[in-house]
Amino acid sequence: MTYSAPDGSRLIEDISTAGFYPQLVEDVVRDSLDGRQPVSHLVQLETHFNNTELHRHITVLVLAEDVLHITHVDDQQFDDSGRDVVARVSTETVGISQIRSVTLSYAYHQPQNYRPDTPIMELTLAVSWTGTQQLELYPAMCEDPECQADHGYTGTAASEDVVMRISSEADGKDAVEGAREFARTLRRANLAPVTDSGAQIAQSPHQRPMTERRPSEAPVQRPRFGHRFTGRDSGRKSS
Repeated sequence: MTYSAPDGSRLIEDISTAGFYPQLVEDVVRDSLDGRQPVSHLVQLETHFNNTELHRHITVLVLAEDVLHITHVDDQQFDDSGRDVVARVSTETVGISQIRSVTLSYAYHQPQNYRPDTPIMELTLAVSWTGTQQLELYPAMCEDPECQADHGYTGTAASEDVVMRISSEADGKDAVEGAREFARTLRRANLAPVTDSGAQIAQSPHQRPMTERRPSEAPVQRPRFGHRFTGRDSGRKSS
Protein backbone atom coordinates (compact mmCIF):
# COMPACT_ATOMS: atom_id res chain seq x y z
CA MET A 1 0.00 0.00 0.00
CA THR A 2 1.32 3.42 -0.95
CA TYR A 3 -0.04 6.80 0.10
CA SER A 4 0.94 10.36 -0.79
CA ALA A 5 -0.45 13.87 -1.06
CA PRO A 6 0.51 17.01 -3.00
CA ASP A 7 1.37 18.63 0.34
CA GLY A 8 2.10 17.37 3.84
CA SER A 9 -1.40 17.83 5.22
CA ARG A 10 -2.31 14.11 5.11
CA LEU A 11 0.94 12.78 6.54
CA ILE A 12 -0.45 11.62 9.88
CA GLU A 13 -3.67 10.38 8.26
CA ASP A 14 -1.74 8.27 5.75
CA ILE A 15 0.49 6.79 8.47
CA SER A 16 -2.63 5.86 10.41
CA THR A 17 -4.29 4.37 7.32
CA ALA A 18 -1.24 2.20 6.65
CA GLY A 19 -1.92 0.65 10.07
CA PHE A 20 1.61 -0.56 10.85
CA TYR A 21 2.29 0.48 14.45
CA PRO A 22 0.81 3.90 13.53
CA GLN A 23 1.43 5.61 16.88
CA LEU A 24 5.05 4.48 16.94
CA VAL A 25 5.67 5.55 13.34
CA GLU A 26 3.91 8.88 13.90
CA ASP A 27 6.02 9.68 16.98
CA VAL A 28 9.25 8.73 15.21
CA VAL A 29 8.39 10.91 12.20
CA ARG A 30 7.40 13.85 14.40
CA ASP A 31 10.65 13.57 16.32
CA SER A 32 12.75 13.43 13.16
CA LEU A 33 10.97 16.47 11.69
CA ASP A 34 12.12 18.50 14.73
CA GLY A 35 9.56 21.24 14.17
CA ARG A 36 9.88 21.45 10.40
CA GLN A 37 6.65 21.47 8.43
CA PRO A 38 6.11 18.78 5.78
CA VAL A 39 5.94 19.92 2.17
CA SER A 40 5.21 16.53 0.57
CA HIS A 41 5.32 12.90 1.65
CA LEU A 42 5.28 9.32 0.47
CA VAL A 43 4.25 6.42 2.72
CA GLN A 44 4.67 2.80 1.64
CA LEU A 45 3.76 -0.37 3.53
CA GLU A 46 5.15 -3.61 2.12
CA THR A 47 4.43 -7.23 3.05
CA HIS A 48 6.75 -10.15 2.33
CA PHE A 49 6.40 -13.87 2.91
CA ASN A 50 9.39 -15.98 3.89
CA ASN A 51 8.45 -19.66 4.04
CA THR A 52 5.90 -19.69 6.90
CA GLU A 53 6.78 -16.22 8.22
CA LEU A 54 5.10 -12.93 7.43
CA HIS A 55 7.17 -9.75 7.43
CA ARG A 56 5.99 -6.18 7.04
CA HIS A 57 7.86 -2.92 6.94
CA ILE A 58 6.98 0.71 6.33
CA THR A 59 8.98 3.48 4.70
CA VAL A 60 8.04 7.14 5.12
CA LEU A 61 9.67 9.85 3.00
CA VAL A 62 8.95 13.42 4.06
CA LEU A 63 10.16 16.52 2.25
CA ALA A 64 10.18 19.17 4.98
CA GLU A 65 11.45 22.64 4.13
CA ASP A 66 15.18 22.16 3.46
CA VAL A 67 15.58 18.45 4.22
CA LEU A 68 14.37 14.99 3.24
CA HIS A 69 13.51 12.68 6.14
CA ILE A 70 13.59 8.92 5.67
CA THR A 71 11.98 6.71 8.31
CA HIS A 72 11.96 2.93 8.09
CA VAL A 73 10.28 0.58 10.57
CA ASP A 74 10.07 -3.20 10.47
CA ASP A 75 9.32 -5.87 13.05
CA GLN A 76 10.90 -9.16 13.99
CA GLN A 77 9.31 -12.11 15.78
CA PHE A 78 11.35 -14.03 18.36
CA ASP A 79 8.92 -16.89 18.98
CA ASP A 80 6.60 -19.08 16.94
CA SER A 81 3.48 -17.58 18.48
CA GLY A 82 4.37 -14.06 17.36
CA ARG A 83 3.91 -12.63 20.84
CA ASP A 84 7.56 -11.69 21.36
CA VAL A 85 8.07 -8.95 18.77
CA VAL A 86 10.56 -6.11 18.48
CA ALA A 87 10.24 -3.11 16.16
CA ARG A 88 13.43 -1.85 14.55
CA VAL A 89 13.47 1.82 13.60
CA SER A 90 15.93 3.74 11.46
CA THR A 91 15.79 7.41 10.51
CA GLU A 92 17.95 9.57 8.31
CA THR A 93 17.88 13.27 7.54
CA VAL A 94 19.40 14.47 4.29
CA GLY A 95 19.83 18.08 3.25
CA ILE A 96 18.15 18.91 -0.05
CA SER A 97 21.46 20.22 -1.38
CA GLN A 98 23.11 16.84 -0.69
CA ILE A 99 20.76 14.89 -2.97
CA ARG A 100 22.63 13.88 -6.11
CA SER A 101 19.81 12.48 -8.19
CA VAL A 102 16.09 11.76 -8.24
CA THR A 103 15.43 8.97 -10.73
CA LEU A 104 12.04 7.87 -12.01
CA SER A 105 11.60 4.69 -14.05
CA TYR A 106 8.28 3.98 -15.77
CA ALA A 107 6.63 0.93 -17.26
CA TYR A 108 3.74 1.08 -19.75
CA HIS A 109 1.59 -1.84 -20.81
CA GLN A 110 1.12 -2.35 -24.56
CA PRO A 111 3.23 0.66 -25.61
CA GLN A 112 2.08 0.30 -29.22
CA ASN A 113 -1.29 1.58 -28.03
CA TYR A 114 0.15 4.47 -26.01
CA ARG A 115 -1.84 7.69 -25.76
CA PRO A 116 -1.22 10.80 -23.61
CA ASP A 117 -3.79 9.57 -21.09
CA THR A 118 -2.35 6.02 -20.85
CA PRO A 119 -1.81 5.20 -17.18
CA ILE A 120 1.60 4.17 -15.88
CA MET A 121 1.66 0.47 -15.05
CA GLU A 122 4.62 0.67 -12.68
CA LEU A 123 6.87 3.38 -11.28
CA THR A 124 10.21 3.09 -9.48
CA LEU A 125 11.59 6.03 -7.51
CA ALA A 126 15.30 6.05 -6.65
CA VAL A 127 16.91 8.82 -4.60
CA SER A 128 20.69 9.01 -4.22
CA TRP A 129 22.81 11.20 -1.96
CA THR A 130 25.83 9.19 -0.75
CA GLY A 131 26.79 7.66 -4.07
CA THR A 132 26.47 4.12 -2.68
CA GLN A 133 26.85 1.64 -5.52
CA GLN A 134 24.41 -1.26 -5.68
CA LEU A 135 26.12 -4.05 -7.66
CA GLU A 136 24.42 -6.93 -9.44
CA LEU A 137 26.99 -9.38 -10.85
CA TYR A 138 26.58 -12.62 -12.77
CA PRO A 139 28.89 -14.77 -14.91
CA ALA A 140 29.48 -13.43 -18.41
CA MET A 141 28.51 -15.76 -21.22
CA CYS A 142 29.44 -15.94 -24.88
CA GLU A 143 27.28 -16.91 -27.87
CA ASP A 144 28.91 -20.33 -28.25
CA PRO A 145 26.81 -22.82 -26.23
CA GLU A 146 29.73 -25.29 -26.10
CA CYS A 147 32.27 -22.75 -24.84
CA GLN A 148 33.76 -23.67 -21.45
CA ALA A 149 36.03 -20.65 -21.08
CA ASP A 150 35.83 -18.31 -18.12
CA HIS A 151 34.60 -14.97 -19.39
CA GLY A 152 34.62 -13.28 -16.01
CA TYR A 153 31.63 -11.39 -14.69
CA THR A 154 29.29 -8.75 -15.96
CA GLY A 155 26.51 -6.81 -14.31
CA THR A 156 25.15 -3.41 -13.46
CA ALA A 157 26.02 -0.73 -10.91
CA ALA A 158 23.42 1.76 -9.72
CA SER A 159 23.85 4.63 -7.29
CA GLU A 160 20.84 4.61 -4.99
CA ASP A 161 20.07 5.10 -1.31
CA VAL A 162 16.29 4.75 -1.35
CA VAL A 163 14.34 2.75 -3.91
CA MET A 164 10.54 2.49 -3.87
CA ARG A 165 8.47 0.56 -6.41
CA ILE A 166 4.80 1.45 -6.87
CA SER A 167 2.53 -0.68 -9.02
CA SER A 168 -0.87 0.38 -10.31
CA GLU A 169 -2.05 -3.23 -10.02
CA ALA A 170 -1.07 -3.56 -6.36
CA ASP A 171 -1.37 0.05 -5.15
CA GLY A 172 -3.75 1.67 -7.62
CA LYS A 173 -3.38 4.38 -10.24
CA ASP A 174 -3.75 7.18 -7.68
CA ALA A 175 -0.78 5.81 -5.72
CA VAL A 176 1.39 5.81 -8.83
CA GLU A 177 0.43 9.37 -9.73
CA GLY A 178 0.93 10.48 -6.12
CA ALA A 179 4.41 8.98 -6.04
CA ARG A 180 5.27 10.73 -9.29
CA GLU A 181 4.07 14.06 -7.91
CA PHE A 182 6.18 13.54 -4.76
CA ALA A 183 9.21 12.89 -6.95
CA ARG A 184 8.50 16.03 -8.95
CA THR A 185 8.25 18.12 -5.79
CA LEU A 186 11.49 16.67 -4.45
CA ARG A 187 13.22 17.30 -7.77
CA ARG A 188 11.99 20.90 -7.89
CA ALA A 189 13.28 21.51 -4.36
CA ASN A 190 16.64 19.96 -5.23
CA LEU A 191 17.10 21.90 -8.48
CA ALA A 192 15.32 25.15 -7.61
CA PRO A 193 17.32 28.40 -7.67
CA VAL A 194 18.31 29.84 -4.33
CA THR A 195 15.93 32.44 -2.85
CA ASP A 196 15.55 34.15 0.50
CA SER A 197 13.17 31.40 1.57
CA GLY A 198 15.52 28.61 0.53
CA ALA A 199 13.86 25.27 -0.10
CA GLN A 200 10.51 26.71 0.98
CA ILE A 201 9.95 27.62 -2.68
CA ALA A 202 8.87 24.01 -3.22
CA GLN A 203 6.09 24.34 -0.66
CA SER A 204 2.49 24.77 -1.77
CA PRO A 205 1.10 28.17 -0.69
CA HIS A 206 -2.11 26.45 0.41
CA GLN A 207 -0.38 23.80 2.52
CA ARG A 208 -1.91 23.05 5.89
CA PRO A 209 0.73 22.24 8.53
CA MET A 210 0.82 18.85 10.22
CA THR A 211 0.34 20.55 13.59
CA GLU A 212 -1.14 23.98 14.15
CA ARG A 213 1.24 26.45 15.77
CA ARG A 214 -0.16 28.42 18.66
CA PRO A 215 -0.47 32.16 18.10
CA SER A 216 1.92 32.86 20.96
CA GLU A 217 4.65 30.66 19.53
CA ALA A 218 7.27 32.47 17.50
CA PRO A 219 8.72 30.77 14.41
CA VAL A 220 11.83 28.77 15.14
CA GLN A 221 14.88 30.57 13.78
CA ARG A 222 17.57 28.34 12.36
CA PRO A 223 21.04 29.54 11.39
CA ARG A 224 21.92 29.99 7.74
CA PHE A 225 25.22 28.92 6.31
CA GLY A 226 27.12 29.78 3.15
CA HIS A 227 27.71 27.13 0.53
CA ARG A 228 31.18 25.72 1.24
CA PHE A 229 31.98 25.11 -2.43
CA THR A 230 30.54 28.16 -4.16
CA GLY A 231 30.65 30.63 -1.26
CA ARG A 232 27.06 31.65 -1.87
CA ASP A 233 24.43 31.82 0.83
CA SER A 234 22.26 28.79 0.08
CA GLY A 235 19.44 29.76 2.44
CA ARG A 236 19.36 26.17 3.65
CA LYS A 237 19.75 25.18 7.26
CA SER A 238 21.80 22.57 8.96
CA SER A 239 20.18 19.21 9.53
